Order: sequence, then C-alpha cells, then structure tokens
Amino acid sequence: MKWLLKRGLKFILTIGTLALVLFLVFGPGYVERSKNVVLAHDPYPVSDAAMALHNSLTIGDLHADSLLWNRDLNKRGAYGQVDIPRLIEGNVALQVFTAVTKSPAGLNYNRNSADARDNITLLAMAQLWPARTWQSIYERAVYMAQRLHGFQAAAPDRLKIILTAADLDALLARRANGDRTVGAILGIEGSHPLEGKLENLQNLVDEGYRLIALQHFFDNELGGSLHGESGAGLTDFGRQVVVQVAERPLILDLAHSSPQVVRDVLDMTDIPLVVSHTGIHSHCQTKRNIPDALMVEIANRGGVIGIGFWEEAVCDITPAGIAGAIVAAVNLLGEDHVALGSDFDGSVTTRFDVSELAALTQALLDAGLTAPTIRKVMGENMVRLVRARLSAN
Repeated sequence: MKWLLKRGLKFILTIGTLALVLFLVFGPGYVERSKNVVLAHDPYPVSDAAMALHNSLTIGDLHADSLLWNRDLNKRGAYGQVDIPRLIEGNVALQVFTAVTKSPAGLNYNRNSADARDNITLLAMAQLWPARTWQSIYERAVYMAQRLHGFQAAAPDRLKIILTAADLDALLARRANGDRTVGAILGIEGSHPLEGKLENLQNLVDEGYRLIALQHFFDNELGGSLHGESGAGLTDFGRQVVVQVAERPLILDLAHSSPQVVRDVLDMTDIPLVVSHTGIHSHCQTKRNIPDALMVEIANRGGVIGIGFWEEAVCDITPAGIAGAIVAAVNLLGEDHVALGSDFDGSVTTRFDVSELAALTQALLDAGLTAPTIRKVMGENMVRLVRARLSAN
C-alpha cells in the first residue's frame, strides 16, 4: 500500500513538474500570440510609385510594447508585430520601445483601480524575469532597458539606442548613405516605476530612458489616468516630475493621462509634448481618445500626436481606415503635428505588422495626401520633436 502511495505521489509530482515546464516554455508565447494578433490577409497591393516613395521616407513610430514579451527582437518572429528584421523590412528609421511595468486585471478603457491585481507580475514570473522584477515596477523598467541594450550589443550594425540629438543625427546620416540601422528610443508607459521617488527619474535616464509618459491605465502617484477612478489632475509629485522632465533633454508623453492632467501640464510648461499613441475623438468617438480641443492645444504648442493602428483608437484598422484617421488628424491639427503611434505589441489586434508599412503609404496616397505631407506624418514630424527635446538644455 505504501509502495502504491509513493508511486502515486511520484506520478503526481512528475505530471505537475511537466505541466509547469510546459507552461514556462509554451505559456508566454501562447499568451502573446493571443494578445498581439495580426489578422490573416492577402498581400496588400502597393504600386511602384508608392513603394518608391515609401523607400525614400524617414519613418518613425512613437510607440511599441515589444520589450514586454520574451522574444529575441534580433530574430524575425513568427508572431507579434515588431522585431528588428521586420522594422528593417518596413524601412523604419526610429522606433520608440516602451516599458509596460504594471497593468491592472480587468483592463478596460473606462475605469481601473490602481489596487487591482497586476497582470505584469504574473507575466514577469511566467517569463522567468529576474526575481527582483516580481515585486518592483522600478526594477521591471530597468530590466526592459537592459534587454534593449542587450539586443544592441548583439547586433550593433542593426540597432542603435538613441540617447542624444547627436546620436539621432548620426543615425540619419548613416541611413542617408544606405545604412539600414534602426534607431531605438526607450520610453516609459506611465511614471509609476519612479515608485514615488524623484531620484529614480535620473536613475532611469541613466538606464537610457528618454520618453516619459505620466500615466497608464490607472491613477498613480503623479495624477489621474484617462482610465482611472479619480479623473484628477497632477499631484504635487506629478508637478515635480513634469518640471524635471521639462528641464532635461527628455520627451514628455501625455498618452493615457486624464484630461485634467493634460490641462495641468499645458498650464505649467511650454515645451512641445507628444501624445504617443491615440486617435482623434471626433473621428473615432471612444473613451480612449481625449477631446479634440486638448489635441489642438497640444499641437498649437508645437506638439506631435501619434495615430494608433488599433480599433479603439481609429475605429477601422485596415490601412485605408488608419489613413482616414491620419487625414482627420491632419485636418484638425495641421500636417506638422501628426505622426505614427502604432501601439504594436501592446495587446492589440492589427491588420498588418511593421514589415508591411508600405501598405499605409499606399493608403495615404489613395486618401489624397501629398508626398510632402506623407513624409512629415510618416516620420519627419517625430524626428523634429525628438531632435528638439534631446538637444534641450
């Protein structure tokens, strides 16, 4: 009887161990496959003229969450939406890689509690991130920055992390001579990794972060989220962070911030701002898109608005639909204030991945935008703002 019991316990332990191994090996990939879906589609027709234009563009994207997932970004993935080979195929010169460090269970666009169970804790454990990241959102930001630095070290001829305006100009000069290196900018999706400590801002800058968003899907120590419970504006700590970001060569991002936070920031600084990934509310009337009047004020201050590629931002995720959202943004804000903000790999479903961006160039031509306007939207506006902020004293 004891022999049978021991064998039974051994069998259960073996099966449990096997199940855990299978989960750790296949689970994270399965989760990403279900979250970052590229819908099946026939190849998009791109004319010779559109392809020639596309290949001549300096393309930039203000937002991708690829560092959240345990893929080797130096290898072309069979799932997900962004990696370095596909960025090169899509002719992307400049990509912001953002660190998602906390995400509340029950995630939605209407109301989320900062105290809800955190999805990223489970993901960090499942992906075998270092134990220090399991309970510290600051350490998660550090770890994701280190991952990007590791990708650069492994392929310095294909990836260059941009830290200064001089880095940006050197990259663009190399690309003008036929180099295909992709420039990467580290961004934080919400400043909760500061963990309420102002000194952590410099620590994250030292890790390479250059774009700082204030909120994500929940209210934090800096103020209210567009999807939080309070609708509040900046806290005293939030105001201190805004001052510090404005005084440094950093980019301030208002994506996911409450309308009152946006107003507070506009009242206290005159630096050009970004809303890295969004849509235009009058074009796609969802809770995800802040009122047009605030967008116009951001643009009037020299800011840039990144138009997203997912349903809740643009209401139509075909290349033609995204082009329509971009046209609406150009009509509202002017051609100097619109950029791309895909939200690729941000748990969104899309109709194409980054390697297929020429389909968007074709759609913008079909929508009636001129080549000079397309050049601005596809990257020149982003480059201008990045250069201005990274050279700020």
